[in-house]
Amino acid sequence: MPVPENSFKTAIRQGRPQIGLWLDMADALAAEIAGHAGFDWLVIDGEHGPNDLRSILAQLQALATSSSEPVVRAPVGETWMIKQLLDIGARTLLIPMVDSAEQAEAMVRAVRYPPRGVRGVGAAVARASAFNTIQDYADTASDGICLLVQAESRAAIADLENIAAVDGVDGVFIGPADLAADMGYLGRMDAPEVQAVIEAAIGTIVKSGKAAGILTFSETLNRRYIELGASFVAVGADVTEFAGALRNLSGRYRDGVDAAPVPAKAGY
Repeated sequence: MPVPENSFKTAIRQGRPQIGLWLDMADALAAEIAGHAGFDWLVIDGEHGPNDLRSILAQLQALATSSSEPVVRAPVGETWMIKQLLDIGARTLLIPMVDSAEQAEAMVRAVRYPPRGVRGVGAAVARASAFNTIQDYADTASDGICLLVQAESRAAIADLENIAAVDGVDGVFIGPADLAADMGYLGRMDAPEVQAVIEAAIGTIVKSGKAAGILTFSETLNRRYIELGASFVAVGADVTEFAGALRNLSGRYRDGVDAAPVPAKAGY
């Protein structure tokens, strides 16, 4: 039994746009519903969602038959944490707050077995190897692993060319909300100054030959980023979609008239 192909990794390498959704409800049933909604990728959010290792595992299991690629965002780029996420079957990882090429290189080592990396060897008892039914898992695991790193600070933007050039990094994701805050525009990622940096960053990533990604709740901005060459773009989150739909539904009856849709904020 070979390591299954990571079609998401293949698609972003080819520059084919992949549309995604953030999963912050930390709920397997919600993840399963999203998995049948037609998105190319779904982020199980361990940084801002109330997730732990077991809830992430439950969502990976719920998405096992989905055509959407589960992308697990680690709370932080720690080697021991990445090892656990890989062993429970995450094969596409999104690592937040990568500010330098040196940090990116450390993340590459974390997802690879020795001698090319430092990932602990224990997949024989792990879900990642289908419980040792993928006999050559250790030799072929890196083929199916997709590593995405987040650039979301002025430091990361300053070192972006070097981050994107790191061998083993498959894509660089711009974190617009944190970047805006670090630039002095907290809650204003749509500020022209922030947008200029984001657009230039997407150009730098695409020029490097790596995939560029981003998340906003603005359809106008998302379509603009796709035009600029971003190949993995998340367009919303389960929490905001669910909350907005319920507020609109209750409002139509509470107010006695059709309520106007509640707009989501542009940033995340």
